[in-house]
Formats: sequence, C-alpha cells, structure tokens
Amino acid sequence: MQFPLTAKERQFASWISQRIQAKMDWVADKNKDKLPYTTGSDGSYDDHSANGMDASWWTNGFWGGLMWQLYHRTGEAKYKQYAALCEEKLDCCFDTFSGLNHDVGFMWLPTAVTDYQITKDLHSRTRALHAACLLAGRFNPSGRFLRAWDDLPDQDTRGWAIIDCMMNIPLLFWASRETNDPRFAQVATQHADTVQKSFVRQNGSVCHIVEFDPVSGARVCSHGGQGYGHGSAWTRGQGWALYGFSLAYRYTQDEAYLHTAEKVARYCLSALRPDGFVPIDFCQPADAPQEDNCGACVIACGMLELYEQTKDESLRRQCLEVALHILHRVAELRSDWTDRCDAIVQFCSASWQNGVNMTMCYADYFFAEAIFRLEDKAFRIF
Repeated sequence: MQFPLTAKERQFASWISQRIQAKMDWVADKNKDKLPYTTGSDGSYDDHSANGMDASWWTNGFWGGLMWQLYHRTGEAKYKQYAALCEEKLDCCFDTFSGLNHDVGFMWLPTAVTDYQITKDLHSRTRALHAACLLAGRFNPSGRFLRAWDDLPDQDTRGWAIIDCMMNIPLLFWASRETNDPRFAQVATQHADTVQKSFVRQNGSVCHIVEFDPVSGARVCSHGGQGYGHGSAWTRGQGWALYGFSLAYRYTQDEAYLHTAEKVARYCLSALRPDGFVPIDFCQPADAPQEDNCGACVIACGMLELYEQTKDESLRRQCLEVALHILHRVAELRSDWTDRCDAIVQFCSASWQNGVNMTMCYADYFFAEAIFRLEDKAFRIF
C-alpha cells in the first residue's frame, strides 16, 4: 500500500532504496553460489552450503528472499537466477531431514513459495507443499501447538513452543489456500490461539519459549530463551509476535489476532527509547550497550504491517512514525554502505548470551523489505 509519507520521508525511502540496490548489485554477484548467514573478519559472507556447514540452518531462505525482493524491485534477471540457485541448494535438506524443524517456513516461504507465486514453477510448488507438510507434522494436538526444535542432548524439548513460529505459520495459511485443504490453516490457527493464550503477557510483552507437557498439553512454564532472562522481553521475539499476529489477522480476519498485535505494538512503543536504540531485550539493564538491529528491522516491518491492518488511527500514526524512526537510525548509524563488508545492517545479536555485534543476512532482508514497503515496491513474501 502507499503510506502517507511527507516529501522528505519519500525522499529518504527512495535514497536508501537506491543505496540498497547499489550495494546488493555487487554483493549478490559475489555471493550468488552461497547460502550466507554472517560475515567474517574479512567482511565476506560465510556459506552454509559449503562442506561442513549446515544447509538446514534456519536462516538459509532469507538470501533467496532478498534476491526475490531485489528482482521485484529492479526487474533484473540475475536476482531471479540467484534466488533459484538458493532454492535448489535447500533440496538436500529434504533428503537429510534431521536438521529441519519449526523454521521450515523461514526457509521455503522466501524461496519456493515466492518462486511459485512469481513464476508458477510447479517444482517450487511441490517444495513448498513438502515444507508445509513437515511443519504441520510438528503439531501437538493435546497442547494445540507446533513443537519447536528437535531433541537436545541435555534438555527435554518435546513440549517446547517458541514465539518465532508465528512467522512460520503463514506457510500453512498459504498451503490451505493453494490446495483448498483446511487442515493446514486449522493447525496454524490452533497454534496462534495457544500462543495468544500462553505467551502474551498482560502488559503486551511475550515469552520466547513456553513449555507444555507433551502428553497432556498442559502449560508447564516459560523459559527466557535468547532474551535477558526468565520473564524478560527478547526484542526480536516481540517483533516476531507483532508481525506474526498482524499476518494472522490478514489471513483469517479474526479480530482477536488483530487485538493481540495491537497489544504487542503498544508494549513495544512504550519500551522503545526516544533515540531509536533497540536493545537485545527490552528488560536488559538500562546502561547495557548491547543492541540488536536485526530485531529493530523486524519490529519496523511488523509496525508497517500493523499500520495496514489496524483501525485505530492513533496507533496507525505511531506505527508509521516509529518504523520510520527505527529505519532512519539503522540506515544512518548502523549500516555499512562500503565495499569492506558484504552485509549492510551492523550490530545485530543472536541472543543475550552469545552472538553479539554481528551481521545477519536476514537483518538485511527485513531492512530491505521495510524500505521497499515504504516505496510500495516490496513483494509480499510473508
């Protein structure tokens, strides 16, 4: 949709879009045969399709998604070609199977589903439906949740569910529409209902991990996960909830999902600092310098999605204002526009415990998506 931007805001979106395109022109060529995740000390992307790396790593679809966004924005055929290469590299994951988990939506929504939507390639459709069946197969009917991860050596995770799955269930909504089979959407809505009831706190913040009894389905407890600690508010998790419930409303028109998205948005609005700094966790110590600009970009995308859905005019204005504020800070203070680093967005964090001040391919994806949305030139992947 066209956002009601001022002339200055439109100029900003256009200028940053041009900078993204200029940098990605050479970055895409350099990394066309890779599944990138993060950059090393030399500024070059790693490759999760290389020997000894994990092709089933959960972020491996975002490079393809970024290529499709660039193809949609520019029309340049090379991006379509590079996106197809990424999608093909993921085929081995279906064969090995063991590394796949709840994040198959993140892997095949930006690749196979998008490919099929744009090109009508039937092989891509098959891949996407295969992934949807794998995700639906993780559903625990007693607890009405999608199980997160697989067995861990030191923890019983059979009853674990995580907030990230709210961004994976659009794969199930797509599969139901594509096949006219309600089962996929039924799994998606039951999971969303459980998250709404068991993850979202009274103040609008959300848990990262909730544990259920895998047999009875009863809620056992929550875990701090990648956040600051138990009961905290991991920033990227708030973004997954904000964006995810906004999307759930788009797909279902269930007002309860819209109200939940609005509730999470109001929490984020109250927790964000005036200078646009986005911490790893909204509950970390006030003087802690750790930040997560990947989480910032996810929140910006969620705010833009909620802007399109909410009927609360005051909230709409705030969503657009804070998204612009975040994107300005990332573009001007936390982006590398040089040829010294393949990644654009800097100072991202995997979690409070580790992976701090790193780059992430999917941070660049959500940054580009948000900027292209401001121009009304983004492809709807989720």
